[in-house]
Amino acid sequence: MTVPTYFGPTQSALVVLGLETSCDETAASVVRRDRDGTVTVLSSVIGTQFEQHAPFGGVVPEIAARAHVESIDAIAAEAIRASGVGFDGLDGVAATAGPGLVGGVMVGLAFGKAVSLARGVPLVAVNHLEGHAVSARLGADIAYPFLLLLVSGGHCQLLEVAGVGACKRLGTTIDDAAGEAFDKIAKSLGLPYPGGPALEKLAVGGDASRYTLPRALLGRKDCDFSFSGLKTAAARIAETLTTDDERRDLAAGVQAAIARQLSERVDRAMKLYKESHASDDLRFVVAGGVAANGAVRAALLADCEKNGFSFAAPPLAYCTDNAAMIALAGAERLALGISDDLDAVARPRWPLDEAAALANPANAYGRKGAKA
Repeated sequence: MTVPTYFGPTQSALVVLGLETSCDETAASVVRRDRDGTVTVLSSVIGTQFEQHAPFGGVVPEIAARAHVESIDAIAAEAIRASGVGFDGLDGVAATAGPGLVGGVMVGLAFGKAVSLARGVPLVAVNHLEGHAVSARLGADIAYPFLLLLVSGGHCQLLEVAGVGACKRLGTTIDDAAGEAFDKIAKSLGLPYPGGPALEKLAVGGDASRYTLPRALLGRKDCDFSFSGLKTAAARIAETLTTDDERRDLAAGVQAAIARQLSERVDRAMKLYKESHASDDLRFVVAGGVAANGAVRAALLADCEKNGFSFAAPPLAYCTDNAAMIALAGAERLALGISDDLDAVARPRWPLDEAAALANPANAYGRKGAKA
């Protein structure tokens, strides 16, 4: 199969279908990237699985995979219809190939391969984390390089992003991600799934200083994170609470503790970043579902003001998992002539800075690969 993987001499734009199935959203999007780098989201369709997973208080991988199988065809068709370009107008298809729940990843990647084969367009197997890394570019023209905080339900990392596929890890969680801490503590407070937004809502008006919560890794000079101690301590306190005011104060304290740790590590990373970058290269981007939290954003904005960084975040619609970011990551790669063969594999683990993860894994290297 011979397919274009770059801008031709008369081609003004690349139009890419993106597919995202790494967790509990089945999403499809069509994005146009113009030759000058301008990005337009032509459609974005997301099918959530909240109702299927709510009885279990979290995502059940088998249920998620089956739900992706049942819905991906209709969601992709709606994204194509809403974009107004049709399958014949596509220049490529991008699908999440990891990291994530591998059963779900396989569904989206297999669908992407089918589109690539049937329509004769190139396939890009996208790292889900790279999708988050470029997601802020869906709302603004953000130049490389930049310092990235990737903070979601499954990941918490600080990275230098020099360009497409060029990331250097500065720090990562040694146990749980911030979003997981939000969700698990919310569950211990009896809040519905998804827990992060529910906890933020409960925290409004609460006294964040009422309960003493642990502060992790205070003696370390690196940029790593740890949230397991906070998660355990908050869950134990939650067992003793009897009033709504107590629950509100604990929610406020947890939110403040998470925002504080993120802010402290970002401040440290900014100081390191400034040592090797000119003053006009000081750009900070936060991406991932936790980037939608108001207290976290406020703390990170303060870091930017203190250290002289510009601040950028995806539009709220693109903070959580979505396919527009996957389509854009695919378009960025296609613009550089990068595509993948149809034997691309689904990967449950796939760190952005794989060399650092292999050389110095924050979590143990398993048979499925390094987890940064």
